[in-house]
Amino acid sequence: MKALKYRPNSVARSLVSNQTKTIALISGPLHNPFFVETTTSIVNYAEVKGYRTMVFFEHTDENRPVYDAVLAERVDGILLSSIFRDDSIFDELHALNIPIVMYNRRHNRGGNYVEIDNELSGSIAASHLLELGHRNLGLIGGPDYTSTFHGRKTGFVREYERWLGQAFPEEMIVETNTTEAAVHQAVLDLTSRKKMPTAIFAATDAIAFFAMDKLQEIGYSIPEDISICGMDNVNFASHQSFQLTSIGQKGPKNLGLIGAEHLIDLIEEEPLEEVQITLEPTLYDRKTTKPI
Repeated sequence: MKALKYRPNSVARSLVSNQTKTIALISGPLHNPFFVETTTSIVNYAEVKGYRTMVFFEHTDENRPVYDAVLAERVDGILLSSIFRDDSIFDELHALNIPIVMYNRRHNRGGNYVEIDNELSGSIAASHLLELGHRNLGLIGGPDYTSTFHGRKTGFVREYERWLGQAFPEEMIVETNTTEAAVHQAVLDLTSRKKMPTAIFAATDAIAFFAMDKLQEIGYSIPEDISICGMDNVNFASHQSFQLTSIGQKGPKNLGLIGAEHLIDLIEEEPLEEVQITLEPTLYDRKTTKPI
C-alpha cells in the first residue's frame, strides 16, 4: 500500500458499510470556556475512534439555520448542547433515525443525554453563600428555556427560600444571553438595586469571569466587597489568577467527552439502551467567596 501510495477511499468504504465515519457536533458558543474544553475533548476522542467531526456553533438568538445545515449533511450521529427544553427540533432530529446524544442540556421529553444535576448545583451554590452569612444574593443566568439555566435557577431559589422562609426577590435575578456585554450590563443592574448583593451566583464560569471583570472595573474587590460563585469548574477556574469558587461534576471527564463516548457506542451498537446520565455536582471552594 505504501509503495503504491494507496489511499483508502472513504466514500467507497462508506457505501459498503453504510457509515460515513463522521459525526456532527452542535456546540455552545466559544466565549464560554466550557465549550472550548468540551469541543476539544469531543473532536480528539472521535479522531482516536476513527471519526471525523463536523463542528457547528449555536447562535445566541436563533438556531434554525444551524439545524438546517446539520440536517443537510450525511452523518452517523449527532452530539449537541444547543437543545432547548421544549425545542420543536427534537422531533426532526429523531426522525433522522441516527444516534443523537445531548450533553450539558436536555429536552423535556427525554432522549439520550449526559448532564450534571443542575437543580442540585444551584442548591449547593445557595447553601454555600448562605452558610457564609450572605443574605442579599444575586443571580446572573442565561435563558430560562434551557434546562441548564432553568435548573440552576430553580435549585438556587428553592434553597434560599428553604433557608430563610421568604420568597427570593425577583429583581435580584438577571437573565442574559451570556455574552460579555450582556453580563456587564447585568452587573450594573444588580449593583444599582436598593439592596445591593453581597454575593452573586453566576450560572456559568464564563458569566463569573465577565462579572468579575466588570465588578473590578467599577471599583469592587472580590471577595472583600462581593463574593462570586461560578458553575462548571472549567480549567481556568483553578488558575492562580482566578481561583474561582465553582460548582462542577466529580471526576476528570467533562460532559462532552462522556457524551462522545456514548454517541460512538450507540453508532457502533453497543449498548442499544437509552443513555440518560445525570452526574452529581460538588463544590470547589476557592478564593472568590468569603464570610460576610
